[in-house]
Amino acid sequence: MVNNRTSRGGRRDRRPRSRRGGARVRAVPVYQDGYGNGYREGVQAGIASFDTLFDGTSIIIPTYNQRELLGKCIHSIVRHTEPSYEIIVIDNGSNDGTAEYLAKLGGTVRYRVLERNLGFAGACNIGLMMAKGRTLMLLNNDTIVTDNWLDNLLACLNSDPGIGMVGPVTNFISGEQQIPVPYTDVRDMQAFASGFNRHDPDRWQKTDRLVGFCVLMRRETFLGIGYLDEGFELGNFEDDDWDIRVRLLGQRLVIAGDTFIHHFGSVSIKALGDGFLPVHTANERYYLDKWRGWQQWAGIVASATVEDEHACSLGLSELFPNGVAVRAADAGVYWVEGGKRRLVTGVLPIEAVKLSRIDLRRWPVGDPIEAEEAASRWHGAGAEPVEGRTCAVALLPDGTAYHLEGDTARRVLGPAALKSWNLHLKPMAEVSEAALAGWRQGAPIIALPKLLQAL
Repeated sequence: MVNNRTSRGGRRDRRPRSRRGGARVRAVPVYQDGYGNGYREGVQAGIASFDTLFDGTSIIIPTYNQRELLGKCIHSIVRHTEPSYEIIVIDNGSNDGTAEYLAKLGGTVRYRVLERNLGFAGACNIGLMMAKGRTLMLLNNDTIVTDNWLDNLLACLNSDPGIGMVGPVTNFISGEQQIPVPYTDVRDMQAFASGFNRHDPDRWQKTDRLVGFCVLMRRETFLGIGYLDEGFELGNFEDDDWDIRVRLLGQRLVIAGDTFIHHFGSVSIKALGDGFLPVHTANERYYLDKWRGWQQWAGIVASATVEDEHACSLGLSELFPNGVAVRAADAGVYWVEGGKRRLVTGVLPIEAVKLSRIDLRRWPVGDPIEAEEAASRWHGAGAEPVEGRTCAVALLPDGTAYHLEGDTARRVLGPAALKSWNLHLKPMAEVSEAALAGWRQGAPIIALPKLLQAL
């Protein structure tokens, strides 16, 4: 019963009363204290579980000014996907209300809204960093998925550990993944897809190229090939670049011919209008600078699998050079040599190459090295002379470059690889082909993916 007696003077005494002989207590709990404590506990729990994965698929959707199409895509995923999944949307700085739309979805998606357009590769890389699934998918925002789509893609991917990446067929795409369809109105598409998407391994097809409108891979494959190359402006060729890296691991690309999804088709690229051709030309030039003549090295890396997500995987680092300085965000400068990374103590007078944390972790940690010694090795100290000259890079008359590592000459695959590792800044000498005849021929050196952000 509430005590309604008033104090002298007629006013009610509102002071809290303590029990006789006991401690005085607050009448009303302090909300902010409880909220603050709960928030801090939540942050710590989030940090502790950051590396925790789930047995499902992270579906990563980059988007830019296509709110209506994005909504259709997300709705189709929710309606037609049975296996465990999460949706991650990266908005490339849209100004059409996409951010407000995403905020209204609540827990349906995880998302990040960027201040500016980082292009397809940049947005996907952020999504890959956020992803928690043991399988990873890149999906265009201008797609509509269908019955059994993810079930069938997973069945194809998991049928053989030698399969590195799979993709579906569709109504509109370049290459082998386009098929004829009987519908002309997208409203009739799901009826067609329901009959088409029947599990059938006989319709799986090995290919040399998968288009990035919808690709699925295991996390282990991603750890082996690394992030998309952000040197490809806005979009185009970054999926071809990824295809090559998968094949360099000795893994196969497969079209799941029993899986159909609808694709409206290159909506973001078409929005560039007259700006498309310069972007396409620049990306094509960069692609050729990276990969001209790569086919002879397909499958050179035997395996990129790891026992768990925390293990060290060489992956493509077998195709990275020795004798270089590297750094990643929030990490020191390391000297890479002999398959290990050694923390550099002191100030290194040469520029370290920026790479991702994933690429940095490919090398196990060795003993520290002093900056002076690393710089001396960078300039070719102790290297075997070539035609009487000491150099770190030998340049043939046709322009082909070889990085000299001990008694081994390693071909540098193109100008992009040379600049990617700062090898063009090392002592270089023009030599004849005969001068390298007695050298041991090592694995080639490929370009490191360009990163315009910290990953």
